[in-house]
Amino acid sequence: MALSEQWLPRSITSLRSYSVRQFTHDLASGITVGLVALPLAMAFGIASGVTPQAGLYTAVVAGFIISALGGSRVQIGGPTGAFVVIVAGIVARFGIEGLSLVTLMAGVLLVIMGATGLGAAVKFIPRPVIIGFTNGIALLIASTQVKDFLGLTTGPVPSSFLPRMQILAANIGTVKWQTVAVAVSTLAVILLWPRLNRRIPGSILAVLGCTAASVFLHLPVETIGSRFGGIPQGLPPFTMPQLHSEHILPLLSSAFTVAMLGAIESLLSAVVADSMSGDRHNSNVELIAQGAANLVSPLFGGIPATGAIARTATNIRSGALTPVSGMIHAVTLLGILLAAAPLARFIPLATLAAVLFVVAWNMGEWREIGSILRLAKADISVWAVTFLLTVVADLTVAVGVGMALAALLYIYRIAETTTVAPVTEEYLRDGKAHVLQDKEIPPNVAILRIHGPFLFGTTQKLEDATRDLGGLPATVILRLRNMTAIDATGLHALAVFAARLRKSRRTLLLCGARDQPAELLGRADFVDKVGRENILPNIQTALDRAQEIGATFNGVGPEMAHDMLSMKI
Repeated sequence: MALSEQWLPRSITSLRSYSVRQFTHDLASGITVGLVALPLAMAFGIASGVTPQAGLYTAVVAGFIISALGGSRVQIGGPTGAFVVIVAGIVARFGIEGLSLVTLMAGVLLVIMGATGLGAAVKFIPRPVIIGFTNGIALLIASTQVKDFLGLTTGPVPSSFLPRMQILAANIGTVKWQTVAVAVSTLAVILLWPRLNRRIPGSILAVLGCTAASVFLHLPVETIGSRFGGIPQGLPPFTMPQLHSEHILPLLSSAFTVAMLGAIESLLSAVVADSMSGDRHNSNVELIAQGAANLVSPLFGGIPATGAIARTATNIRSGALTPVSGMIHAVTLLGILLAAAPLARFIPLATLAAVLFVVAWNMGEWREIGSILRLAKADISVWAVTFLLTVVADLTVAVGVGMALAALLYIYRIAETTTVAPVTEEYLRDGKAHVLQDKEIPPNVAILRIHGPFLFGTTQKLEDATRDLGGLPATVILRLRNMTAIDATGLHALAVFAARLRKSRRTLLLCGARDQPAELLGRADFVDKVGRENILPNIQTALDRAQEIGATFNGVGPEMAHDMLSMKI
């Protein structure tokens, strides 16, 4: 690939061979994801302490730029839950002008990260830290919506978690049951509708249905109109923010946090998109696009934006093929702003609170907590400290302390891998089963090895080495004899690799793990993903297992062999 090609947005490379068939798919998916993004954009705007139209303006402007300039073929950008807490805190302390400055500075940082290749630094954030602040953000988002979900009558609600919960608890007697009924009805529709029909988004049906019910039944519930006066009809207005230079230093840490969260969220979303679409995104181009979007968004009254995992997944499931779908999603929202904005004033805030409850649950990665709690106490402490600081302090402190603890843990694990021991006859005898030189490797087997510690910051090497699964045979042996240590991030990478092979109808065998890696590989949840029979003590037993698989399914090909193996035929 030519150097200039490496910096081209996917929209340009995709349009070189664009067809009517592709446009048909992109049109349908773009409209669908635009409708899905409508309530989310307004809800994120309200939860962030700004107006609902600010969320819509962000989805229109930043969403279009991210798709037009990005390095992913199907990424959808816009306001997301990751920014809600930090944006609300910035608005409370520094107002809209401070938020605009933070967004602009974060945009500059993202462009620099992409242009210099620093986007790769994101991989050095360990999984317990990511899970910890994701759990914390989800809990904070949910806590900000309790007031509107229950219709409580309170004074100003603090931005800090513990004082907020105290205020809500003190006013629990002001619950409005009509508001609760609307909120619960919204939840029920969102959760139950997909069982009946997956083509029509449940969130759209819930918003339309509960809004219509509250209007026709004259329910005394608070709406967008009663709190914000409705949403202005027309194009997002261009306004040059009033920036104050004295705020730059106080807001620099917040800008760095927004930039890092934007980078993490967008690249995680792009990775999910790659796994679902079979594509490979360009991380540097994607970060430059994210930076450009955040530079332009505040000029049109918007807030920080990044890649949105749920909307990206919806885009792919709806048939998106190129970035044109993401641009159509933005144009769809713009059309709604131009034609139907006045109707938004009837939407109950309880309905949007219910939408955000679902978002908080889906983004929380709650199932990962069980996996984290089965790790070593040091890993658990990194997760717990990050989670607690995210909730009771702020994201900047949480990520900083979590990274510091993870770095110390990294140093400790590297130090633990150094051993000094005599070479004995027993050592030589035990080592023979691990030696490859005297083994015959069947043609239907590929052997990969991991040499050194497989910790956060190194796991990308496995994905890079196995990006093209098409060239691999039916059985892949991953030799772990020289893998000196592994952590939660490494374990997750192995599970993801096993899932990729399983999806391609191939079998993964792991062999030769030493003491610390062997202990983690023996965890019940990991064994369930790989299969106990596929975790072997040495290369000889792994080759025997591969020969057993090959003999059982000789001549049927990897796809049928995998299906038969799954059914234990």
